[in-house]
Amino acid sequence: MERLTPRVRVVWLVLAIARAALVGGLIVGAAVALSRTELWNPAPKALVPAAFAIALTLAALRIFVAWRRYGVWRFDLRNDDLYIERGVFTRIRTIVPYVRVQHVDSRRSPLERTVGLATVVIYTAGSRSSDVAIPGLTPARAEDLQESLRRLAIESAGEDAV
Repeated sequence: MERLTPRVRVVWLVLAIARAALVGGLIVGAAVALSRTELWNPAPKALVPAAFAIALTLAALRIFVAWRRYGVWRFDLRNDDLYIERGVFTRIRTIVPYVRVQHVDSRRSPLERTVGLATVVIYTAGSRSSDVAIPGLTPARAEDLQESLRRLAIESAGEDAV
């Protein structure tokens, strides 16, 4: 089983902090607005501190999940399929038969480019969750993986998916 590059934690932590700041700002801003307007009269004195505590708790949870996510993310190119295992609270195991692979892309967001990472996206036949992404790869590994998946999909094209 192959693990992701540890630098992916930086991407996930930055995203977790940005999202936590946005959600926390909305929660605390709403509490401040309620306490300073006549919408809730009289507003409890603990409203703003409670909103701040909720925002900090949510931020800590998001940061914990972003950090822990790296430890459980694994993938493996097996004989007939791609196996992916992930999930902090709920473990998800995904098996993608090579015969179902339609095409494979690689992408690099601005944040990924900053830390030297790439993501490989595998599009499969089917309607539910028809794409699978493998984040946290070096650009060279993403290119190699993309080529390997393309080759394996071509080799299995004559086989039955079931």
